[in-house]
Amino acid sequence: MTRSVLADLDAVLSIARHGSFRAAALDLGMSTTALSNAIAKLEQRLGIRLFNRTTRSVSLTDAGKTFVERVGPAMTDIHDAVLAAQSLQEIPTGTLRINAFATAAREVMEPLILSFMQRYPQVHVDLVTEGRIIDIVAAGFDLGLRPADLVPNDMIAVPLGLKRSNAVVASPDFLRTHGSPIVPADLYRFRCIRARLPNNALFRWRFEKDGNAVQIDVQGSITLDEPSLVRIAAQNGVGLGYVMEADVRDDIAAGRLVRVMEDWTPSLAPLALYYPGRKNPPAAFNAFIQAARDFAKGGQGFHGSR
Repeated sequence: MTRSVLADLDAVLSIARHGSFRAAALDLGMSTTALSNAIAKLEQRLGIRLFNRTTRSVSLTDAGKTFVERVGPAMTDIHDAVLAAQSLQEIPTGTLRINAFATAAREVMEPLILSFMQRYPQVHVDLVTEGRIIDIVAAGFDLGLRPADLVPNDMIAVPLGLKRSNAVVASPDFLRTHGSPIVPADLYRFRCIRARLPNNALFRWRFEKDGNAVQIDVQGSITLDEPSLVRIAAQNGVGLGYVMEADVRDDIAAGRLVRVMEDWTPSLAPLALYYPGRKNPPAAFNAFIQAARDFAKGGQGFHGSR
């Protein structure tokens, strides 16, 4: 069986799984046109139509359902055999797909991911950041990276041990001019930088102290949907910003930003890598898990496991 036929069969299974040529094309890293042409050629070779296509929907034909029911388990066995062979590699190679919150990815990018890539240059890391929680198995990812309290119960978690918290910050000039808030209710008197969530809702600033939890719908002259932009706006005196402390740690140390209300922003859940149980994981996967465990222990060197 040629490599192109295996790719075509994977394409059929991806379309059946997603119910969409466009979503399957994104999953497979190819254009919708190329995917459609590949399926058309496969259908021509087989002499059957696998999918019913309309401008609004895609569904399996009866022949397509039978085909997927037979091919699906066979392709699983083939991929398992490939993974079993890759797990015996002396030098880790291949691609690792990781899904993460953007804030989480920024925290581990340099100390974990880039360090791992320097140690194993033949491994390709495909890092996808997004704000929503997804099913990493269904979406074709090897690993997820989220706060530990958001890791699904059926996943294996590797806690990374990073201390995390939110921070309210502003420029020194802003605080000299307007003063500093002490308690959450003070924020109603200050210009703030509003934030929009991935679902388009406005973010309410969250605080907690001595068991008292408060959410504040702040007001201000600008609304942003990217933390790096909040950081820039705060540095330029637009108002108070609410960000991850890790994103502004260097700015605070350099005096470009000043943190306020620190006693109202307690520690958050630590980050964790997570993944499903799997047989015969490839050497690259094992090496990355070991690197993550070394990172969590504070180790300086990575030792790929086999």
